[in-house]
Amino acid sequence: MNKKLLIFALKFIVSTVLIWFIVSNFELELELVKARLEEIQYTYVFWAFAVLGVQIFNNSVRWMIVLNAIHADLHLKIIIKIMYIAAFFNQTLPSSIGGDGFRIFLSRKAGIDVKSAITGVMLERIATVTGLVLLVAASQPFLLARVGDNAAKYIFPSLAGIALFGILGLILLGFLPKRFHAWRIIGWLTLLATDTRKLFFSPIHAFKAILLGATGNILLAVVAFFTFSALKIEVSFLDCLVLVPPVMLITILPISIAGWGVREGAMIGAFAFVGVIESDAFIASLFFGFVCIIFSLPGGLLWLIDGHKRAKAKKETD
Repeated sequence: MNKKLLIFALKFIVSTVLIWFIVSNFELELELVKARLEEIQYTYVFWAFAVLGVQIFNNSVRWMIVLNAIHADLHLKIIIKIMYIAAFFNQTLPSSIGGDGFRIFLSRKAGIDVKSAITGVMLERIATVTGLVLLVAASQPFLLARVGDNAAKYIFPSLAGIALFGILGLILLGFLPKRFHAWRIIGWLTLLATDTRKLFFSPIHAFKAILLGATGNILLAVVAFFTFSALKIEVSFLDCLVLVPPVMLITILPISIAGWGVREGAMIGAFAFVGVIESDAFIASLFFGFVCIIFSLPGGLLWLIDGHKRAKAKKETD
């Protein structure tokens, strides 16, 4: 078993165990879950799909800005197509490489050099996390109003601080003495640090990328609101705007498949502060995941039309 397949297997186990733990230990009212699913308001599902479409465009523009900052240009139309295909592989078929691996593969096929393809994807992720961190920080007063004097109030600022220190550390890696550059991992991180400085030391590019990182996560909060609404679970848009970004911040931890299991536990914990019972938060989180999967399916069709082989993508990104 190769390393990537082993990592995938471990993540799959984590997701399965977490969902099993939630089902076994939380008070899930199965009759209520069934009733919610039988009364789905499909108009809200349609709007959730529409917002996910806007998010694909938002994220594609963010990636284009990052590529421009490191002098690696791709046409926006191509980027949107690649982003949609990547969303498909992130959400659906089991794979030992995720959507980012396919983005690297496809951007190389579109003419980007190997270094720019890898660092471009990494920096787009960094811009996303930075925007998410700032969004969580900005919503902290509203979050505190919901969680009150509870230990949970320290979790999200701590995660935000870790993320920001990680970005700063990455930037500073470029200043390590040259004798360390002989180490392969340090040499690669130094190249990434160089491009990180190109992005974050360019105020216009950095501002746009981080802003679109924040708006991308706001759009996810809108999708979550429509998900709750489709299931007739009463939450306000402000509740989703305040609570969903911290949940997304937790789910970026690379310990499960597409956040499954981690997201469900975080949603139950977060929305309990606004009176959402465990059954409703659990089914809303699962439904949110399935909405994202269904939306991403046309990305698989785009992949098939292009005629690329999954095995070849795996081989080239190993």
